Amino acid sequence: MATALIIGASRGIGAELAKQYVADGWRVLATARTDADLQSLRQAGCEAFKLDVTSLTDCAGAGWHLDDEKLDLAILNAGIYGPHTSGLQAPDQQTFDRVMQTNVLAAMRLLPILLPMTDAAAGKLIAVSSVMASIEMRENSAGWLYRASKAALNSVLRDVSLQAKSSICTAIHPGWLKTDMGGAGADLEVSEGVRAIRRTIAALTPADHGQFIDAIHHQPLRW
Repeated sequence: MATALIIGASRGIGAELAKQYVADGWRVLATARTDADLQSLRQAGCEAFKLDVTSLTDCAGAGWHLDDEKLDLAILNAGIYGPHTSGLQAPDQQTFDRVMQTNVLAAMRLLPILLPMTDAAAGKLIAVSSVMASIEMRENSAGWLYRASKAALNSVLRDVSLQAKSSICTAIHPGWLKTDMGGAGADLEVSEGVRAIRRTIAALTPADHGQFIDAIHHQPLRW
């Protein structure tokens, strides 16, 4: 039985990933922050444990909890958008810290812990990024704090990929899906989008290692 870890599985893309992998017969480890969300994940068939990615103690504890695991797939999905700015409105310190801690610092704490576990299974280590991270493709400044945090996440993923022994490490853009973050006007229902994401993950090869990929269309994106 293949084993997947979904970090940030309480709702939206993460919850749907967990649900679909369980339905396909995977053993799914999943994290959430609240007891209610953990209970929901367990009822869905996951082995769920509490993890607040902004907590150093929780991140270190995840390494202990996952000790000796061999992961065929690990997906770092946890993330927040922050303020919906349209121009160059500077964030206050608290907002900046919250977004960067969630989207970047958590990755710097967790991905090095997870890499040996995916290396052990010649598995795949995925960071859920966004096309908004791309500097080359950027056409406006909307959500510039979110953009900065996801660009930094891409940098972290690329650095992690350089240390991999047998893992395929990839940053993915999950598409614009109808989640709490994506909103009702998004392109795809979350179930449809996650099916496409899973097809792309399944099709990843060593040629995709260290790359940034549009997971809906399985196409490379410019950094």
